[in-house]
Amino acid sequence: MKFLKDKILELRPLFKKGGKYEKYHTVFDGFATFLFTPDEVTHQGTHIKAGIDLKRTMFIVVIALVPALLFGMWNAGHQHFLSLGEFTGTGEGFLDKLIYGAIKVLPIVVVSYGVGLGIEFFIATKKGHAINEGFLVSGMLIPLIMPPAIPLWMVAVATAFAVIFAKEVFGGTGMNVLNVALVARVFLFFAYPTFMSGDAVWIAEKADGYSGATALANSIGGDPGFSLYDLFMGFIPGSVGETSKLAILIGAVILIATGIGSWKVMVSVLAGAGIMGLIFNAIGANEFMNVPFYYHFFMGGLMFGAVFMATDPVTAAQTEKGKWYYGLLIGMMAVMIRVFNPAYPEGIMLAILFGNVMAPLIDYIVVQANIKRRLARA
Repeated sequence: MKFLKDKILELRPLFKKGGKYEKYHTVFDGFATFLFTPDEVTHQGTHIKAGIDLKRTMFIVVIALVPALLFGMWNAGHQHFLSLGEFTGTGEGFLDKLIYGAIKVLPIVVVSYGVGLGIEFFIATKKGHAINEGFLVSGMLIPLIMPPAIPLWMVAVATAFAVIFAKEVFGGTGMNVLNVALVARVFLFFAYPTFMSGDAVWIAEKADGYSGATALANSIGGDPGFSLYDLFMGFIPGSVGETSKLAILIGAVILIATGIGSWKVMVSVLAGAGIMGLIFNAIGANEFMNVPFYYHFFMGGLMFGAVFMATDPVTAAQTEKGKWYYGLLIGMMAVMIRVFNPAYPEGIMLAILFGNVMAPLIDYIVVQANIKRRLARA
C-alpha cells in the first residue's frame, strides 16, 4: 500500500494545473482520494477533528448495506426455488440459492454504479470540479430497492434520470433536495408500474401459478400471510434489500455506532408508524386497519427506509428537535398511504420524499422557536 501511495504522490504533479495531463485531474483525484485519505493538513485557525473524509463516510454506509445485499441475493434464489418446489427449506440448497441470486442481483448493482458514476465522471470532467462521492451510497441503494426481476435497461434509465434531474441540476452532492435513490424508484413506479408492483415482479423466473404476493399486498385483505418470524428474518418476497429486518438492524447498528446515521430519525420513523397503526387499529374501519400495528414495522420497506433513506444527511432535517418531527411525519404518512391506497399499499417511498420536501420548513420552525424562547428569556 505504501508503494501505491508513493506512486500516486509521484504522479500527482502531472495531473495538477500546468501538468501534462491537467485535463484528467478530476479523474485522477477521484481515484486517489478513494484509495487514501487526503494528505492536506491545517496550519492556522481551523483544525480538523479526524482524518475521515466524505468518501470514507460513504464507504461505511456501503458496508452497513452489505448484510442486506448478501441476504437479498440469497433470498432472490430462495424465492425462485421455492416457487419451483425445490429446496423449500431455508437451510437447503444454500449455495444454489446464493449463486442464482447473485446472477440476478449483481448485474443490477453493476448497471447502477456504471451508469451513475459514468454520468458523474463526465459532468465532473466537463466542469473541472472534484468528483462527487455521494453516488457511492446511492449506487448501492438503487439496486436494493428494486425488484429482483427488474430489467437492466430500466435500472439504467432510472439511474440516469435520478442522477441528472434529482442531483446534478441542483449542483451535485450535498445540494439535492430529494433522496436520489428514491427518485430512481419513483420514476420507475410511475413510468413502468407493471414492473414495480403486483405479484409478478418480486420473484425472478417463478413457476406458473405461484402467487409471489408480498405481505403488504396480502394485508389489504387483513392477513399478511407470513409469520412475524418470517417477516423479521426476511423469508418473504420483496425488493432485494428490504426483506430481512435482521440484516437491516445490523446495518443500523453500524451507522449509529459510527455516528453516521441518526438514531433519532430511525426511532421517530418507527414511532410515527406505530402511533398511526394504533390509531387505525382503534378505528378498525377496514381489514387493513385491523392488521396489528407492530406488523407495519416488518412489512414492506418501512424499516429499510427508516434506517438508510430517511437518515440521508443531505435531505433530512438538520436540527436535533427537527429530526424527531421529521421522522414522526414520515412514519405516520407511510402507514396512512398504506391503509388509504389499496392500489399501492407501500407508502414509505412517497412518505420519505414528502419528508424531504418538508425538512427545510421543519428546521426553520424549530430554529425560529428557539430564537423566540431566547429572546423571551433575554
